[in-house]
Amino acid sequence: MSILLTLAAFLVALSVLIVVHEFGHYWVARRCGVKVLCFSVGFGRAIWSRRFGADRSELRIAMVPLGGYVKMLDEREGDVAPSELHRAFNRKSVWQRFAIVAAGPIANFLAAIILYWVLFVHGIPGLVPTLGEPVADSPAARAGFVAGDTVLSVDGEKVPSWQDFRWQLLQRALDRQPVAIAVKNEQQIATVRTLGFETLSSKDLEGDLLGTLGFVRFRLPLPPVIGEIVGGGAAASAGLQIGDYILSVNGEKVATWDALVGKIRAGAGQELQFRIRRGEVDIPAIKVVPDRVNTNGTVIGRIGAGPRLDEKAMQRISTVVSYGPVESIQKALVKTWDTSLFSLRMLGKMIMGEMSLKNLSGPITIADYAGQSAQSGWISYLLFLALISISLGVLNLLPVPLLDGGHLMYYSVEIFTGKPVPDKIMEVGQHIGMTLLFVLMAFAIYNDIHRLFSS
Repeated sequence: MSILLTLAAFLVALSVLIVVHEFGHYWVARRCGVKVLCFSVGFGRAIWSRRFGADRSELRIAMVPLGGYVKMLDEREGDVAPSELHRAFNRKSVWQRFAIVAAGPIANFLAAIILYWVLFVHGIPGLVPTLGEPVADSPAARAGFVAGDTVLSVDGEKVPSWQDFRWQLLQRALDRQPVAIAVKNEQQIATVRTLGFETLSSKDLEGDLLGTLGFVRFRLPLPPVIGEIVGGGAAASAGLQIGDYILSVNGEKVATWDALVGKIRAGAGQELQFRIRRGEVDIPAIKVVPDRVNTNGTVIGRIGAGPRLDEKAMQRISTVVSYGPVESIQKALVKTWDTSLFSLRMLGKMIMGEMSLKNLSGPITIADYAGQSAQSGWISYLLFLALISISLGVLNLLPVPLLDGGHLMYYSVEIFTGKPVPDKIMEVGQHIGMTLLFVLMAFAIYNDIHRLFSS
């Protein structure tokens, strides 16, 4: 993957979401009559700035793109002319200040809802949730699932795609309560099977949950013929071409694409000898060194190549999840709510020590996901933007001083007591908040570096 693409996708995502968040603050502040002095995307020295409007508010882009702010007229931050005291933030009612601060995270949630609405109306490509043979003696096998079952619903929630199946199980796995999964077999006979999570550990939730439960997705028996090559990958570097038929790897015959993938995944960083057939010519030795890729803590090999697909066969296992414009609103609201709640529950389990802090991701991992999603197409990139927008909204609502949630906590106290929180307490809170955020960022960056070196 191009480093430039990763960097560009990351900067675009970050800039868009920061602008959305800060515009929420800005828009409500203006509606409440507060004078805005500066709207900054990023921190530090400005690399571009312009002034606009009757107030000559400054719009600026700063050097450090990891955040932004809206600076408002405030007596606590400088002298205010008597004629403009009524426009100072600190002179507004507690309810107005509450609304201004809450508007940032709300804007992020609204952005996610709009993105999901667009995606649901357009349609999200996916795979039909048809099962392959479950892993022997796994929870899926013990529950009675068999190859050919197609999942219909989980606890009454319809499951139109494999991705939705995984999402529904992931949410319910946090509760460790049995779930009722409705399936239909190849004869179209519907059955409800009960799946238990009692054997799961917290660590299982951090990796491939479906694999841990023993679920295997049905795969077409594809021949080992290359139908797609990713630029810059190991396949392209080795000179493999579209249409190449892989006969063997290190002298061992491969009959299917899955068999080929298995050998590539096991050969991360190792030199593999491919014997291929190109047209009418057999080429006995092409050296391919699979790239090392870290997936859920496991290093696997990848060469950047995809199989040749039979379009008619693919239609049997492919689906597009879409809804009407009105129904998509409800689906977008539910998706945003469920994702927000899931994020909070995961964070709570990390704080309580029930889940590892390794789940925290920093800017390097987010940039990597941005690049991967951008490479996969605009639908994947918009799904990524919606997820990060929700994460940004949830993070800012945490009751930590320096974050929006910390200010909302102070304003809530003021609403109930009728008096603002003393400056001394707010000052101590700022130091605590700064320490917490520093520790959180340190963990996230450590995890990023660990993932980078382990892959």
